[in-house]
Order: sequence, then structure tokens, then C-alpha cells
Amino acid sequence: MRNKSLSIRGFILVFGILLLAAASEVHAAQRDRSARQLESPASRDVRRIEALKEEIRHQLVTLPYYSVFDWLQAEAKPDGTVTLMGQVVRPTLKDDAEARIKKLEGATRVINNIEVLPLSPFDDQLRIALYRRIFNFDSPLFRYGTWSIPPIRIIVSNGHVVLKGIVANQADSQLAYFAARQVPNVFDVKNELQIEERTDETDSRK
Repeated sequence: MRNKSLSIRGFILVFGILLLAAASEVHAAQRDRSARQLESPASRDVRRIEALKEEIRHQLVTLPYYSVFDWLQAEAKPDGTVTLMGQVVRPTLKDDAEARIKKLEGATRVINNIEVLPLSPFDDQLRIALYRRIFNFDSPLFRYGTWSIPPIRIIVSNGHVVLKGIVANQADSQLAYFAARQVPNVFDVKNELQIEERTDETDSRK
């Protein structure tokens, strides 16, 4: 009889714990729902725009024929207006970029300010020479050239060169700049390479 009483008490105890766990889950769900409802329209707009920017970036970098000699960027406004900028070698790349972004649900309007670089055999020769010099096998920059989407972009227009993209450190930025300067027949080089942001413990202690 005593064993039966203990069994009943144990059942009641377990049942009570289950009820408390279920009540806790319901309460947590209600809190999450309330938090979403209390979220300001401005916060929702920020999240929406950030999601749109990320999708735009993905669509641009995955364009066919988007090469190391092209540079694309975009600006998205809260009303869904997207402005495309940059420089491309192929006119079709400009059209393809606009067509892709227009298909995005959050893009209400697309302004295409992408510049098509001049058709020039001279510039084409410079592009090849610059690529070989910057991503030389013996250079620390060689690793960037092995990426499917090289982070260093070489923009050439009428003999003028602009380096765009992101590198790991200032030393790599200077190496790319000096390598480009060494290529014959280059009129000038503008270095717009950005340094990758680092959040490791070493940087945080500086």
C-alpha cells in the first residue's frame, strides 16, 4: 500500500514538473510574440533594408562574367530604390545587373549608373599585365588570385588604373599598389583598397 502511495506521489511530482515546463514554454513564446509586436517600424525597416542589401550583394557577385576587371556596388534606400554603380568591361554585364536587381521583391525602383569602360585594346593589354604582376606566383598576393571571386579588383580606363576591393592588411594594400605602379605604360594608379576589419582578441587589446 505504501509503495502504491509513493508511486502516486511520484506521478504527481513528474506531472507537476511537466506542467511547469509547458507553462514556461508558453510564457516564453508569448514574450517573443510581444517583443515582435513592440518592435518599432524603424527597426523593421532597418532589418528589411539590411536583408535587401545582402541579397543585392549576392546577386551582383554571382553574375556570369563578373571578373576581376569589373567593380559593382549598390545603394539601397528605405523606399526600396536601388542605385547601381561601378565600372564594367562588358555592356551586357550592366544590363544583367539591372535585370537581376529588378527581380528582387524589396526593390521598388532601380537606377543604373554603372559605367561601361571604353573599348580599348591598349587597356586590355594593361589588364593582363596588371593581373600577372599583382597576382604573381612569387608574391604574397598570389593567394587572392586563387579565390573564385578575387577581392582585389583592377579597373582600367584609358591607361588609368584604380585598385578596388578588400585586403587583409595594409602591407597587402601597399604591395598591390607598388606592383601596379611597376607595369609599363600605366599612366597612374589610384589605390582604393580597403583593409579587412578584424575582431580577434589581438585587435581588441590594442
